[in-house]
Amino acid sequence: MSFLKRVLGLGPKPVMAKSRYITIENAKTAPFTKKTAGSGYSMKPDVYYVVASVELGNTTTKCILTATNLNTSRSYLLDKTVKMTRDIRAPKKGEEVFGSTVWGVELTQESVAEMVKQTILESLKRSKVDIEKDLDFVVRSTGVTAGFASPQEVGQLIIALANGCLDAGIPPRKMAPAMSVDNFPERLKEFTLLEKVIFDGAVVSVVPPTGKEVVANEMEGELVTAGIKLGAKWTNVDFRNPCVSMDFGTTLAGRIVNNDEPYARTIGNFCGLAGAVSDAVIRGTEKVDKRGGAALDLYSRDILKNADWKKALTNAERIHKLVDIRKVPEDRERFGTVPVDPHAAYEAGTTLIGCDVGTNGDKIDELTILGHEIYENDGIHTLFGTLDYVSAMIVKRLVDEAFEEGVVQEGSVLGVTGRAGITGRKPEFILEYTKDRFEECIFVSDALAMGAAIMARCMNSIGTPHIPIGGKQGGPCILGQRRKLQNQKK
Repeated sequence: MSFLKRVLGLGPKPVMAKSRYITIENAKTAPFTKKTAGSGYSMKPDVYYVVASVELGNTTTKCILTATNLNTSRSYLLDKTVKMTRDIRAPKKGEEVFGSTVWGVELTQESVAEMVKQTILESLKRSKVDIEKDLDFVVRSTGVTAGFASPQEVGQLIIALANGCLDAGIPPRKMAPAMSVDNFPERLKEFTLLEKVIFDGAVVSVVPPTGKEVVANEMEGELVTAGIKLGAKWTNVDFRNPCVSMDFGTTLAGRIVNNDEPYARTIGNFCGLAGAVSDAVIRGTEKVDKRGGAALDLYSRDILKNADWKKALTNAERIHKLVDIRKVPEDRERFGTVPVDPHAAYEAGTTLIGCDVGTNGDKIDELTILGHEIYENDGIHTLFGTLDYVSAMIVKRLVDEAFEEGVVQEGSVLGVTGRAGITGRKPEFILEYTKDRFEECIFVSDALAMGAAIMARCMNSIGTPHIPIGGKQGGPCILGQRRKLQNQKK
């Protein structure tokens, strides 16, 4: 916070970037972009880039269709189809189980492909999006990493996701970068910069840690960082480099990014458990599934009504005695059940900061016992209030650890996404806990899907130089620097 704000006692207010919907009909027929009040209309016809984000998570499986206006870089939702991952069918005889969710739901390539296919087809039908005429690209991602033996084994799940997409009728060409301008439909050719720059691995001007994969959900961290940058275009927050991103799905993902140019480096990664902490607590109510039950099963808009916030804070402090947040030791192969490679990370100059419950989740059952006690003594409203404090305190401890390790650059902006990070009063509490650390903080819904939208654009060199999403805060588009760098490598 600035000195003036401190003197006046003015705290920051939550900045929320909420998803906005548009129909495919509107995306195809709206001719021009409306500018600010009184300034009329742009005479450049609107062109939308339609991307499907196919996500398999520990708790939910989603197909989210986005349409990005290439004149404004604002991304809209066409549809959001969500299924519970626990409903993936059981393995059939002869199928090989290659991993499981953090809650023990076994996965085979066939069962995953079936769930993905069903989710995609339902989303396409509801949104009336035609695969051939309307859909431009598909990005696949997963947060399911806890049941895998190593980060490399996530590849099997990515293959299963690809098979599900193919079974749904998605052509392979819509899942791989275009090789030339001729591969684009006519309406997109003027927007691609493929003849000027190629995709070299940098997504929204950030490169991943070099060398071996250091954490199993590295791609998830990459996507949410990019998605928060895109979501920020709905706000006045400049969420460009340097920045810190956190995704509070069932597991924790996110990055700490510096301000190198033209490409910033990932100097920190978050990993471990996030929403799983709240899910374990909520199972103590015995009102949700014992294996795959989640806090979102019971969440409603009025769930915090009549919560005793003083008791909620006390309860959260008790829960946090079981939560281990620290720099991941170099001898660990897992942290918070997620496969990690700290040695490779630290050799690459990347600090891993993790969140665990006991050691690799071995005290999760104790969280459920605590949840039962809180529910019995204080009721469901105060229990959900407790969860708001629990998530906010996780953010606080992660941030404190990152600053203690010296990996957060001055001027960094904090971005938070995920169901266990942006609902209820969590944004309010997170701001209170981090206000002395960051000048700006933003909360973004559906950042993983937004990240898929921007990833697709990066892979196909579809940029908007007049409205840069990459680069440094307050800085111009880095297209010129990228061209110079790539020309030097030729």
